[in-house]
Amino acid sequence: MKKIKVAFFADILVEDFDGAVRTIYQLIKRIDTTRFECLFIYGAGPDKILAFDGIRVPKVSVPLNASYSVALPVLAQKKLNAKLQAFGADIVHLSTPSFLGNFGLSYANRNGLPVISIYHTHFISYVDYYFKYAPILINGVKKRITKGHKSFYNRCDKVYVPSESIKGELCEMGIDPARMKIWKRGMDIRLFSPYKRGRNLIKRLTGNSNPTIIFASRLVWEKNLETLFNIYDLIQERGTPVNFLIVGDGIARQACQERMPKATFTGKIDHQYLSILYASADVFVFPSVSETYGNVVVEAMASGLPCVIADGGGSKDFIEQGINGFKCSPYNAADYVEKIELILNNKIISIQLSAEGLKISRQLSWEQLAHTYFEDVSNLVWKRSEPRLNAGPDSGSGALDISEGSRLKAYAPRAIA
Repeated sequence: MKKIKVAFFADILVEDFDGAVRTIYQLIKRIDTTRFECLFIYGAGPDKILAFDGIRVPKVSVPLNASYSVALPVLAQKKLNAKLQAFGADIVHLSTPSFLGNFGLSYANRNGLPVISIYHTHFISYVDYYFKYAPILINGVKKRITKGHKSFYNRCDKVYVPSESIKGELCEMGIDPARMKIWKRGMDIRLFSPYKRGRNLIKRLTGNSNPTIIFASRLVWEKNLETLFNIYDLIQERGTPVNFLIVGDGIARQACQERMPKATFTGKIDHQYLSILYASADVFVFPSVSETYGNVVVEAMASGLPCVIADGGGSKDFIEQGINGFKCSPYNAADYVEKIELILNNKIISIQLSAEGLKISRQLSWEQLAHTYFEDVSNLVWKRSEPRLNAGPDSGSGALDISEGSRLKAYAPRAIA
């Protein structure tokens, strides 16, 4: 069987860099090499990705967040075009509507190739945070993002979106709903599990046995950290004997430590350690409204941890109010504190939220999501390769051009191994 060749464009492919890259690697690690051959084009990443070739493109750091970078394909255009021509892709995967993403999209459109994309990052939700000191620019920047997204995603054949809420927002931007497909995220319930619970670890970190509120995320302003600070302040004012455990790192870490001096900070940790902290804490709080999906919320649920989150972004779709968690008015600290104290003071409610959250997390399978992805890739290539009716004068009445018949047979979709 002829292998399907996938040209894969992503600015960052450093494993475990963030939720978006972790999602990509869930697919990469499930590639059936008997059916697919991949070429990875990226700005930041390893020399090779598994057994596949990679092209590293020159990159620059993002001005507002130096931990992120964007690839600049214009600086490697000749090399890229030569490599892509030699590879002979059948389909293009795009990760982000960046310079590199648009380069890949133009390449696909010029060569008549199908395009698949995963909507990882809800950029428009970042604008209010990064332009709060220049509010006159906010509407203009949002209009530019909307225009760019509409142009980019309406030229893709299939766009995976993680939640109905995000799909609705993209529809409002003018993106064709027929191109979008709900494709959530999976969960490793062997890694994130209530059976990882161990009180001694948190006691060693905090020096006491008080209940623990945990926040886990990159420490960046678009996570609505100001509201987190206000939640902390209000709990301190009430004298509630709890620990605040802040997991993660980022450009706002110093500000977080200054504003929450009694909180315990772990910095960036691996998922094994994180899974124990989740299972050992008492409440997960997450005020971010910028999530396309919210992996940390599902990780907390899978760990049996009751969740109190913002009623905003893609994360809110997980929560059935008062059944498997609580959603709060995004910027109202008192609303979060009320729900946190309800969980801490009512064991029955805490147990119910934990049990219902576990049900949700156990429905999320990376194997099934990968199966869907690779079948969609196969189908998109197959459809683009379909023989067309020859309407020429010598064709007779609707004669079928079968010049690509062998290619059709080679690409016929079947289940991944």
